Amino acid sequence: MPRGLVLLLGSAAAVVVVGGMRAAAWLLAPVFLALVVVIVVSPVHTWLRRRGLRPWAATGVLVLVVYGVLVTFAVVVIGSLARLARELPRYTDQTRALLAGAADLAGRFGIAPGGLRESAGSVDLGRFVSAAGALLGDLTGLATSVVFLLALLMFFSTETALVEGRMRTIARTRPHIQLALTEFAGKTRRYFVVTTVFGLIIAVLDGIALAWTGIPLAVLWGLLSFVTNYIPNIGFILGVAPPALLGLLADGPKGMLLVILIYTVINFVVQSLIQPRFVGDAVGLSTVLTFVSLVFWSWVLGVLGLLLAIPATLLAMAILVNTDPRADWAAALLGAAEREPRTRPKRRKGGAADDAEDHQATPSG
Repeated sequence: MPRGLVLLLGSAAAVVVVGGMRAAAWLLAPVFLALVVVIVVSPVHTWLRRRGLRPWAATGVLVLVVYGVLVTFAVVVIGSLARLARELPRYTDQTRALLAGAADLAGRFGIAPGGLRESAGSVDLGRFVSAAGALLGDLTGLATSVVFLLALLMFFSTETALVEGRMRTIARTRPHIQLALTEFAGKTRRYFVVTTVFGLIIAVLDGIALAWTGIPLAVLWGLLSFVTNYIPNIGFILGVAPPALLGLLADGPKGMLLVILIYTVINFVVQSLIQPRFVGDAVGLSTVLTFVSLVFWSWVLGVLGLLLAIPATLLAMAILVNTDPRADWAAALLGAAEREPRTRPKRRKGGAADDAEDHQATPSG
Protein backbone atom coordinates (compact mmCIF):
# COMPACT_ATOMS: atom_id res chain seq x y z
CA MET A 1 0.00 0.00 0.00
CA PRO A 2 1.23 3.57 -0.63
CA ARG A 3 2.85 5.13 2.43
CA GLY A 4 0.50 8.11 2.33
CA LEU A 5 -2.54 5.83 2.47
CA VAL A 6 -1.02 3.88 5.36
CA LEU A 7 -0.46 7.10 7.30
CA LEU A 8 -4.00 8.28 6.54
CA LEU A 9 -5.59 5.00 7.67
CA GLY A 10 -3.37 4.90 10.76
CA SER A 11 -4.34 8.45 11.71
CA ALA A 12 -8.04 7.66 11.24
CA ALA A 13 -7.70 4.54 13.39
CA ALA A 14 -5.88 6.54 16.07
CA VAL A 15 -8.72 9.10 16.16
CA VAL A 16 -11.29 6.33 16.57
CA VAL A 17 -9.29 4.64 19.35
CA VAL A 18 -8.71 7.89 21.25
CA GLY A 19 -12.39 8.80 20.92
CA GLY A 20 -13.37 5.41 22.29
CA MET A 21 -10.94 5.78 25.18
CA ARG A 22 -12.37 9.19 26.04
CA ALA A 23 -15.90 7.79 25.99
CA ALA A 24 -14.85 4.90 28.25
CA ALA A 25 -12.69 7.03 30.58
CA TRP A 26 -15.01 6.19 33.51
CA LEU A 27 -13.80 2.58 33.18
CA LEU A 28 -10.27 2.93 31.81
CA ALA A 29 -9.03 5.47 34.36
CA PRO A 30 -9.74 3.45 37.55
CA VAL A 31 -8.61 0.20 35.87
CA PHE A 32 -5.28 1.72 34.85
CA LEU A 33 -4.87 3.39 38.25
CA ALA A 34 -5.37 0.05 39.99
CA LEU A 35 -2.92 -1.61 37.60
CA VAL A 36 -0.27 1.05 38.30
CA VAL A 37 -0.73 0.74 42.07
CA VAL A 38 -0.30 -3.04 41.90
CA ILE A 39 2.80 -2.68 39.68
CA VAL A 40 4.34 -0.29 42.19
CA VAL A 41 3.68 -2.45 45.26
CA SER A 42 4.33 -5.83 43.62
CA PRO A 43 7.92 -6.03 45.01
CA VAL A 44 6.35 -6.06 48.49
CA HIS A 45 4.41 -9.18 47.49
CA THR A 46 7.61 -10.83 46.27
CA TRP A 47 9.46 -9.85 49.47
CA LEU A 48 6.71 -11.32 51.66
CA ARG A 49 6.78 -14.60 49.75
CA ARG A 50 10.54 -14.83 50.16
CA ARG A 51 10.00 -14.41 53.90
CA GLY A 52 7.94 -17.60 53.91
CA LEU A 53 4.37 -16.31 53.56
CA ARG A 54 2.05 -18.26 51.34
CA PRO A 55 0.83 -16.47 48.18
CA TRP A 56 -2.70 -15.92 49.55
CA ALA A 57 -1.32 -14.50 52.83
CA ALA A 58 1.07 -12.15 50.99
CA THR A 59 -1.79 -10.99 48.79
CA GLY A 60 -3.97 -10.36 51.84
CA VAL A 61 -1.28 -8.27 53.54
CA LEU A 62 -0.74 -6.31 50.32
CA VAL A 63 -4.44 -5.56 49.90
CA LEU A 64 -4.83 -4.50 53.54
CA VAL A 65 -1.85 -2.13 53.31
CA VAL A 66 -3.16 -0.48 50.13
CA TYR A 67 -6.70 -0.22 51.53
CA GLY A 68 -5.39 1.26 54.78
CA VAL A 69 -3.40 3.96 52.98
CA LEU A 70 -6.36 4.92 50.77
CA VAL A 71 -8.84 5.02 53.66
CA THR A 72 -6.50 7.10 55.84
CA PHE A 73 -5.90 9.55 53.02
CA ALA A 74 -9.65 9.87 52.35
CA VAL A 75 -10.47 10.46 56.03
CA VAL A 76 -7.83 13.20 56.35
CA VAL A 77 -9.00 14.94 53.17
CA ILE A 78 -12.70 14.84 54.10
CA GLY A 79 -11.97 16.12 57.61
CA SER A 80 -9.81 18.94 56.27
CA LEU A 81 -12.48 19.97 53.76
CA ALA A 82 -15.06 20.08 56.54
CA ARG A 83 -12.77 22.35 58.56
CA LEU A 84 -12.17 24.53 55.48
CA ALA A 85 -15.92 25.02 55.19
CA ARG A 86 -15.95 26.34 58.77
CA GLU A 87 -12.91 28.60 58.29
CA LEU A 88 -13.81 30.40 55.05
CA PRO A 89 -16.66 32.62 56.38
CA ARG A 90 -14.16 34.31 58.73
CA TYR A 91 -12.45 35.97 55.75
CA THR A 92 -15.49 37.64 54.18
CA ASP A 93 -14.51 41.15 55.35
CA GLN A 94 -10.92 40.68 54.20
CA THR A 95 -12.11 39.59 50.75
CA ARG A 96 -14.36 42.65 50.42
CA ALA A 97 -11.51 44.93 51.47
CA LEU A 98 -9.14 43.34 48.93
CA LEU A 99 -11.66 43.69 46.09
CA ALA A 100 -12.36 47.30 47.06
CA GLY A 101 -8.62 48.03 47.05
CA ALA A 102 -8.27 46.34 43.66
CA ALA A 103 -11.15 48.51 42.35
CA ASP A 104 -9.41 51.69 43.55
CA LEU A 105 -6.12 50.59 41.98
CA ALA A 106 -7.88 49.85 38.69
CA GLY A 107 -9.48 53.28 38.76
CA ARG A 108 -6.07 54.94 39.06
CA PHE A 109 -4.99 53.27 35.81
CA GLY A 110 -8.15 54.35 34.00
CA ILE A 111 -9.90 50.98 34.18
CA ALA A 112 -13.60 51.06 34.99
CA PRO A 113 -13.84 49.55 38.48
CA GLY A 114 -17.59 49.04 38.47
CA GLY A 115 -17.49 45.25 38.21
CA LEU A 116 -14.97 44.94 41.01
CA ARG A 117 -17.00 47.21 43.28
CA GLU A 118 -20.12 45.15 42.65
CA SER A 119 -18.15 41.98 43.42
CA ALA A 120 -16.81 43.53 46.61
CA GLY A 121 -20.32 44.38 47.75
CA SER A 122 -21.83 41.02 46.92
CA VAL A 123 -19.02 38.70 48.02
CA ASP A 124 -20.12 36.06 50.47
CA LEU A 125 -17.66 33.33 51.40
CA GLY A 126 -20.53 31.55 53.08
CA ARG A 127 -21.35 30.26 49.63
CA PHE A 128 -18.17 28.24 49.78
CA VAL A 129 -19.58 26.47 52.80
CA SER A 130 -22.50 25.15 50.79
CA ALA A 131 -20.11 24.37 47.94
CA ALA A 132 -17.91 22.39 50.32
CA GLY A 133 -20.99 20.59 51.62
CA ALA A 134 -21.98 19.75 48.05
CA LEU A 135 -18.44 18.50 47.46
CA LEU A 136 -18.68 16.23 50.48
CA GLY A 137 -21.98 14.95 49.13
CA ASP A 138 -20.33 14.22 45.80
CA LEU A 139 -17.54 12.37 47.62
CA THR A 140 -20.07 10.16 49.34
CA GLY A 141 -21.78 9.67 45.99
CA LEU A 142 -18.51 8.28 44.65
CA ALA A 143 -18.81 5.28 46.96
CA THR A 144 -19.61 3.01 44.02
CA SER A 145 -16.49 4.11 42.15
CA VAL A 146 -14.35 3.69 45.25
CA VAL A 147 -15.69 0.17 45.81
CA PHE A 148 -15.00 -0.57 42.15
CA LEU A 149 -11.41 0.66 42.50
CA LEU A 150 -10.86 -1.34 45.70
CA ALA A 151 -12.24 -4.46 44.00
CA LEU A 152 -9.87 -3.92 41.08
CA LEU A 153 -6.95 -3.58 43.46
CA MET A 154 -7.88 -6.85 45.12
CA PHE A 155 -8.27 -8.74 41.85
CA PHE A 156 -5.07 -7.36 40.37
CA SER A 157 -3.22 -8.22 43.58
CA THR A 158 -4.39 -11.84 43.40
CA GLU A 159 -2.90 -12.04 39.90
CA THR A 160 0.53 -10.80 41.03
CA ALA A 161 1.84 -14.28 41.77
CA LEU A 162 0.98 -15.43 38.23
CA VAL A 163 2.61 -12.59 36.32
CA GLU A 164 6.13 -14.08 36.24
CA GLY A 165 4.92 -17.32 34.68
CA ARG A 166 2.88 -15.48 32.08
CA MET A 167 5.82 -13.26 31.16
CA ARG A 168 8.01 -16.35 30.67
CA THR A 169 5.35 -17.77 28.35
CA ILE A 170 5.31 -14.56 26.32
CA ALA A 171 9.11 -14.52 26.16
CA ARG A 172 9.18 -17.92 24.44
CA THR A 173 7.43 -16.64 21.31
CA ARG A 174 7.46 -12.82 21.58
CA PRO A 175 10.64 -11.80 23.41
CA HIS A 176 10.38 -8.14 22.35
CA ILE A 177 6.91 -7.83 23.86
CA GLN A 178 8.13 -9.34 27.13
CA LEU A 179 11.11 -6.97 27.15
CA ALA A 180 8.92 -3.91 26.46
CA LEU A 181 6.38 -4.78 29.15
CA THR A 182 9.13 -5.47 31.69
CA GLU A 183 10.75 -2.14 30.86
CA PHE A 184 7.38 -0.37 31.25
CA ALA A 185 6.80 -1.94 34.67
CA GLY A 186 10.31 -1.09 35.86
CA LYS A 187 10.16 2.54 34.74
CA THR A 188 6.66 3.02 36.17
CA ARG A 189 7.67 1.51 39.51
CA ARG A 190 10.82 3.59 39.83
CA TYR A 191 9.03 6.79 38.79
CA PHE A 192 6.25 6.37 41.36
CA VAL A 193 8.53 5.22 44.17
CA VAL A 194 10.92 8.16 43.76
CA THR A 195 8.05 10.63 43.23
CA THR A 196 6.27 9.31 46.34
CA VAL A 197 9.37 9.58 48.54
CA PHE A 198 10.14 13.13 47.47
CA GLY A 199 6.45 14.03 47.54
CA LEU A 200 6.35 13.03 51.20
CA ILE A 201 9.46 15.12 51.90
CA ILE A 202 7.93 18.15 50.15
CA ALA A 203 4.57 17.65 51.91
CA VAL A 204 6.19 17.51 55.37
CA LEU A 205 8.38 20.56 54.71
CA ASP A 206 5.49 22.56 53.24
CA GLY A 207 3.19 21.62 56.11
CA ILE A 208 5.73 22.58 58.76
CA ALA A 209 6.50 25.88 57.02
CA LEU A 210 2.79 26.75 56.66
CA ALA A 211 2.11 25.88 60.29
CA TRP A 212 5.06 28.07 61.33
CA THR A 213 3.71 31.02 59.31
CA GLY A 214 0.21 30.56 60.77
CA ILE A 215 -1.60 29.57 57.55
CA PRO A 216 -4.73 27.57 58.46
CA LEU A 217 -5.16 23.93 57.35
CA ALA A 218 -1.45 23.24 56.94
CA VAL A 219 -2.11 19.48 56.85
CA LEU A 220 -4.54 19.81 53.93
CA TRP A 221 -2.12 21.94 51.91
CA GLY A 222 0.68 19.49 52.68
CA LEU A 223 -1.44 16.65 51.30
CA LEU A 224 -2.25 18.78 48.27
CA SER A 225 1.45 19.37 47.58
CA PHE A 226 2.03 15.60 47.94
CA VAL A 227 -0.64 14.78 45.34
CA THR A 228 0.39 17.53 42.92
CA ASN A 229 3.98 16.26 43.04
CA TYR A 230 2.76 13.46 40.73
CA ILE A 231 1.66 16.05 38.16
CA PRO A 232 4.65 17.13 36.04
CA ASN A 233 5.26 20.72 34.94
CA ILE A 234 2.14 22.33 36.46
CA GLY A 235 1.90 20.46 39.76
CA PHE A 236 3.75 23.21 41.63
CA ILE A 237 1.24 25.86 40.49
CA LEU A 238 -1.74 23.70 41.47
CA GLY A 239 -0.23 23.03 44.88
CA VAL A 240 0.74 26.60 45.78
CA ALA A 241 -2.39 28.44 44.58
CA PRO A 242 -4.84 27.55 47.43
CA PRO A 243 -2.50 28.27 50.38
CA ALA A 244 -1.25 31.43 48.65
CA LEU A 245 -4.83 32.71 48.30
CA LEU A 246 -5.53 31.83 51.93
CA GLY A 247 -2.36 33.67 52.93
CA LEU A 248 -3.62 36.67 50.97
CA LEU A 249 -6.92 36.61 52.86
CA ALA A 250 -5.23 36.08 56.24
CA ASP A 251 -2.25 38.47 56.06
CA GLY A 252 -2.62 40.40 52.83
CA PRO A 253 -0.08 40.49 49.99
CA LYS A 254 2.78 39.89 52.44
CA GLY A 255 1.26 36.57 53.52
CA MET A 256 0.73 35.48 49.91
CA LEU A 257 4.29 36.37 48.90
CA LEU A 258 5.66 34.53 51.94
CA VAL A 259 3.79 31.34 51.00
CA ILE A 260 4.96 31.58 47.38
CA LEU A 261 8.56 32.16 48.53
CA ILE A 262 8.46 29.16 50.89
CA TYR A 263 7.02 26.87 48.23
CA THR A 264 9.46 28.10 45.61
CA VAL A 265 12.52 27.50 47.80
CA ILE A 266 11.39 24.05 49.01
CA ASN A 267 10.19 22.78 45.64
CA PHE A 268 13.17 24.18 43.73
CA VAL A 269 15.71 22.61 46.06
CA VAL A 270 13.97 19.23 46.31
CA GLN A 271 12.48 18.83 42.81
CA SER A 272 15.11 20.61 40.72
CA LEU A 273 18.37 19.88 42.54
CA ILE A 274 17.92 16.68 44.58
CA GLN A 275 15.15 14.62 42.95
CA PRO A 276 16.68 14.50 39.41
CA ARG A 277 19.84 12.90 40.86
CA PHE A 278 17.75 9.93 41.99
CA VAL A 279 15.33 9.74 39.07
CA GLY A 280 17.99 10.04 36.39
CA ASP A 281 16.78 8.73 33.03
CA ALA A 282 14.29 6.31 34.58
CA VAL A 283 11.35 7.66 32.59
CA GLY A 284 13.18 8.49 29.39
CA LEU A 285 10.67 11.10 28.13
CA SER A 286 11.55 14.51 26.81
CA THR A 287 10.23 17.61 28.57
CA VAL A 288 8.05 18.55 25.60
CA LEU A 289 6.54 15.08 25.39
CA THR A 290 5.88 15.10 29.13
CA PHE A 291 3.91 18.34 28.90
CA VAL A 292 1.99 17.26 25.79
CA SER A 293 1.14 13.91 27.40
CA LEU A 294 -0.13 15.76 30.48
CA VAL A 295 -2.56 17.81 28.39
CA PHE A 296 -3.56 14.84 26.22
CA TRP A 297 -4.25 12.32 28.98
CA SER A 298 -6.10 14.85 31.13
CA TRP A 299 -8.38 15.43 28.12
CA VAL A 300 -8.84 11.68 27.51
CA LEU A 301 -9.08 10.36 31.09
CA GLY A 302 -10.20 13.44 33.02
CA VAL A 303 -8.70 14.42 36.37
CA LEU A 304 -7.00 11.05 36.84
CA GLY A 305 -5.20 11.68 33.57
CA LEU A 306 -3.11 14.31 35.35
CA LEU A 307 -1.78 11.67 37.74
CA LEU A 308 -1.50 8.90 35.14
CA ALA A 309 0.00 10.91 32.26
CA ILE A 310 3.54 9.54 32.66
CA PRO A 311 2.68 5.83 33.09
CA ALA A 312 0.04 6.04 30.34
CA THR A 313 2.64 7.49 27.96
CA LEU A 314 5.14 4.81 28.98
CA LEU A 315 2.56 2.10 28.27
CA ALA A 316 1.71 3.60 24.87
CA MET A 317 5.41 3.71 23.98
CA ALA A 318 5.90 0.14 25.20
CA ILE A 319 3.08 -1.12 22.97
CA LEU A 320 3.59 1.05 19.89
CA VAL A 321 7.37 1.62 19.87
CA ASN A 322 9.37 -0.69 22.12
CA THR A 323 7.74 -3.90 20.87
CA ASP A 324 9.10 -3.24 17.37
CA PRO A 325 12.92 -3.40 17.06
CA ARG A 326 12.67 -1.32 13.87
CA ALA A 327 11.12 1.62 15.78
CA ASP A 328 14.29 2.73 17.60
CA TRP A 329 14.17 5.94 15.56
CA ALA A 330 10.83 6.84 17.22
CA ALA A 331 12.21 6.06 20.68
CA ALA A 332 15.20 8.32 19.94
CA LEU A 333 12.90 11.19 18.89
CA LEU A 334 10.63 10.83 21.92
CA GLY A 335 13.30 10.13 24.53
CA ALA A 336 14.91 12.61 26.90
CA ALA A 337 18.45 11.81 25.72
CA GLU A 338 20.31 9.73 23.21
CA ARG A 339 19.46 6.08 23.64
CA GLU A 340 21.60 3.08 22.96
CA PRO A 341 20.05 0.64 20.47
CA ARG A 342 18.18 -2.12 22.21
CA THR A 343 19.95 -5.42 22.08
CA ARG A 344 18.03 -8.13 20.38
CA PRO A 345 16.96 -10.82 22.87
CA LYS A 346 18.72 -14.11 22.49
CA ARG A 347 16.55 -16.81 20.98
CA ARG A 348 15.53 -19.36 23.52
CA LYS A 349 15.69 -22.99 22.62
CA GLY A 350 12.49 -23.85 20.85
CA GLY A 351 11.56 -20.14 20.55
CA ALA A 352 10.59 -18.15 17.48
CA ALA A 353 12.62 -14.98 17.98
CA ASP A 354 14.78 -15.35 14.86
CA ASP A 355 12.67 -17.65 12.70
CA ALA A 356 12.82 -15.22 9.79
CA GLU A 357 16.62 -15.07 9.90
CA ASP A 358 16.87 -18.84 10.27
CA HIS A 359 14.69 -19.27 7.20
CA GLN A 360 16.84 -16.90 5.18
CA ALA A 361 20.02 -18.64 6.31
CA THR A 362 18.71 -22.09 5.29
CA PRO A 363 19.72 -23.12 1.76
CA SER A 364 16.70 -23.21 -0.53
CA GLY A 365 17.70 -26.10 -2.68
